[in-house]
Amino acid sequence: MTDAVRISAGPATDNATLNLLGKLDDATARMAEARAFAKQRHRSAVLDIARRVMQSPQGVSDVYSRIENIEAAGVFEGTDWAEPDILQAALAGRTLKFADTATAMLEALNHLRMLAVAKRDYFHLRIASEHAHNFLSQVVGLNLDLVFGTADEASRARTGGMDSVCRYLYAHIVANIGHDSILDTLIGEIWRLQSQRPIVVDDIKAMIAQISVWLVDNPGGESASGGWGADRLISAVFGPTTACREDPGLAVFQERIASMDSAALAQEATAFARAMHDTGLVSAYHAALMRHLLSESPSLIPDALGLSGTGHDSVKRYTSLVYALIDQAVHPETAQCIYGLALMLERGILHMPSVPPALWRQLQLKLGPGASNVLIQAFGTVHEPKIYLAAGVLSVLGQPLGIGQGNNPTCQAARALSMWSYADPNYLLQIVTWAARDDEVVFTFEGEPVSSGTETPGARSRPFDVDPVSSVVVPHLDSIYAQMGALCAGRTGDPHQWINRELHGWWVGRGCDLAVDIASGMLTDFDRFTRRFYAAYHPDYNNGQPVIHPQPAGIAMTDGAARYVGWHAISICRVAPDRKGVMRVFFFNPNNDSGQDWGDDVVVATKGNGERYGESSLPFPEFLSRLYLFHFDPLEQGHPDDVPAAEVARVERMARASWASAR
Repeated sequence: MTDAVRISAGPATDNATLNLLGKLDDATARMAEARAFAKQRHRSAVLDIARRVMQSPQGVSDVYSRIENIEAAGVFEGTDWAEPDILQAALAGRTLKFADTATAMLEALNHLRMLAVAKRDYFHLRIASEHAHNFLSQVVGLNLDLVFGTADEASRARTGGMDSVCRYLYAHIVANIGHDSILDTLIGEIWRLQSQRPIVVDDIKAMIAQISVWLVDNPGGESASGGWGADRLISAVFGPTTACREDPGLAVFQERIASMDSAALAQEATAFARAMHDTGLVSAYHAALMRHLLSESPSLIPDALGLSGTGHDSVKRYTSLVYALIDQAVHPETAQCIYGLALMLERGILHMPSVPPALWRQLQLKLGPGASNVLIQAFGTVHEPKIYLAAGVLSVLGQPLGIGQGNNPTCQAARALSMWSYADPNYLLQIVTWAARDDEVVFTFEGEPVSSGTETPGARSRPFDVDPVSSVVVPHLDSIYAQMGALCAGRTGDPHQWINRELHGWWVGRGCDLAVDIASGMLTDFDRFTRRFYAAYHPDYNNGQPVIHPQPAGIAMTDGAARYVGWHAISICRVAPDRKGVMRVFFFNPNNDSGQDWGDDVVVATKGNGERYGESSLPFPEFLSRLYLFHFDPLEQGHPDDVPAAEVARVERMARASWASAR
């Protein structure tokens, strides 16, 4: 193996460690020379020796200095860590602490790789230094117990010396990045993610809890250099009002509000609502207050939800239903659904004739064993499964653009749930009923029934780190999606041009245009594709016709270096000018984080340009440069010939400079 220039190491190393380092270098060289099928055998030796070396602070530094060589030798080849740009910070810490020793060591080496890239000691083709820094900030934020030495029984039970490896590894990361830098970046990252208002916020709350514990033990430790404050986040989760400011516990809080008069309760209700709408996070205390108000002062419920006139009208008109939803769904363990309830009422969808009876049915629904087992596995047994599902329904109906696919390849299903909640909530409630009660969902494809009960290999696996509705429904949608794809086999063109309108709904445009030839994968008449999209969606070329219903579309995902990653399902929500008059496409991306750098100066925004919660946006040409499939109404053609040639050429240049470079 050609010996690359090593990252500078730390102080001198003792003889025993030097001996181990020699063995590590030899094992690394053997792995580099081995053929692909034999690397697994040599990888085991590298991981074992690296683990022994990293059981001391200096050993971590020594392995850090070799991380570029170790990766070049193939330690990550054929593993989940081979694509570092798509790794999930939420999974990294759990893997490091709870996986088997070999897997945990792969994650430990990945930590060192990310640190080297973040410090620009290692130029990596697949990760930008900023991405690596943010990744480490999130991982450290989720595992501050490793940073600050708060050992527990789980850490003591770790085998193979992994407890010391973890502690020394995190000490090395913090020493190189700094507490303040980590916290400042982490707090800013939490605010950035929360500006998108995701439904699933468990990891975000876990990071806030870790920050809270550390700040209690280290007064004055919060950095203000970035202008971000942890106090609003911590108080929103653990003490948003006077009665729970010091996080006294639910029992004490319930005693306090039980003795309050109406004026004091009104102040509590308003304070809870303000914190919830400010951050998108809901405290368990808020749920306790809601249940108290339900029995003692129901007139204050609109104040506790922070409702405007529209929401007040919904509560006034459908009082019994709203109270029943609170009674069943709102508990300290499901508190986050309060935000969904508030936004659902603000949407005014209870005034749609079919929605109230569908929600009454939901409250009385008897879950089948399949759905019950899924919900128990995902959310536990503190409450009945139907309570978690009801809470999930409130969140999904209130936050259609907060639905995420989690760390699962289910962007099609997540997009469908979002689209139905946004455009046809009654249909969504029907799908939930079929999936939860009957353990079967039946669609039609061009007049023929397609059942999720049909055995479809690999299509019914349960997604994780998603909301309760997604947990129950997505496996059914994946099965149907796979079967629809099979029914399109042999047709010319992308199967999504038939699947999308059958899967998503009648409002999907009957016309479909593709930028690539499916058989060859090469660009095909990109000029026509570009002009047609302008004529279908740009107000200057489509007679000012706005987007009426969200439209499914396919993008070619690219990374921060503008390299093609894969096809991805999104939906186009609207097209409108921003504050500066720049025409932008506002779209829903079911990815966990919609604010992404797609390379070549195409950076997706999630706020600051008129985005609504959960929307992403790009200037019209930048968005089109990553588009490969869209739907349109063939009877509303617009004026494709009016699009300036220079604009068409600009879009094509950006496409060819990124995902289409080899097409």
